[in-house]
Amino acid sequence: MSQQERDTPSTSAAVSLGRGLALKSPVLLASGTVSYGEELSTLCDLSKIGGIVTKAISLEPRTGNPPRRIAETPSGMINAIGLANVGVERFITEKVPFLRTLDTAVIVNIAGRSIDDYLEVVSRLDGVEGLSGYEINLSCPNVKGECMIMGVSRDATFEIVSELRKITRRHLMIKLTPNVTSISTIALAAEEAGADSVSLINTVVGMAVNYKTRRPVLKNITGGLSGPAIKPIALAKVWEVFKAVSIPIVGMGGIAGFEDAMEFILAGSTAVQIGTMNFVYPDIGEQVATAIEQYFSTPGATTLSEYRGSLITE
Repeated sequence: MSQQERDTPSTSAAVSLGRGLALKSPVLLASGTVSYGEELSTLCDLSKIGGIVTKAISLEPRTGNPPRRIAETPSGMINAIGLANVGVERFITEKVPFLRTLDTAVIVNIAGRSIDDYLEVVSRLDGVEGLSGYEINLSCPNVKGECMIMGVSRDATFEIVSELRKITRRHLMIKLTPNVTSISTIALAAEEAGADSVSLINTVVGMAVNYKTRRPVLKNITGGLSGPAIKPIALAKVWEVFKAVSIPIVGMGGIAGFEDAMEFILAGSTAVQIGTMNFVYPDIGEQVATAIEQYFSTPGATTLSEYRGSLITE
């Protein structure tokens, strides 16, 4: 039996992302849409899903960008929240105690202004029990001077992942931006530097304007577009990366139901993240996880691992 098989729970929809990160379901809830899990836990049975990815955590607390910083757009939404969060120390003392009570994987999304910021946050969290791994945010498009600057550079991505790999044995998932010329080049750099998985895509840079006031809708002017509008882009990027790397892919971008999740798995995703639709249907993760489990547990059905990446292109 391989290490991946030993790490994977024994259900028809269970998956492993490697380095001890075993999920009972391939469904995760995306960072920024579930806060720190407590509010959503009253509306969704989190024990039915694979895990949650927390709101981004930075070294110091952040208030984020000034309002208005979120708006609905056709088939989606655009936001410029600016990574508002409580900071790593308050996260440890105020949020982790609840997260430890969850019967699901807890992955901490981490953001920073510099490599030293990322390293310091990971070093402070590494001794904290109850956390399953880290999603390293190198791709936020609505914070000036950080995150995406690293995520659009192959060399910067390689450097930060290499340094993080030296200080933690926990799972490292690297969140990639679609706002690049070649996302597979960035994914390969992350893999070569020691990443255990990659997650993609983060939001697409977008803009909304009000023709009557002649002003942008968001105070930040531009923001990150998410929701069903970006699903075709996300699927294309997942397929591109699937053909380039050997580490697991966590696909996201516009997943609004079971069929969408299955499309991402077909394109090469080992797991998926549901984001914007959590605001519309707070129990969407539970619904999709249940549907995937039922699909792959049907007598005679293909296995999830056989289905993954089996897109017919000829």
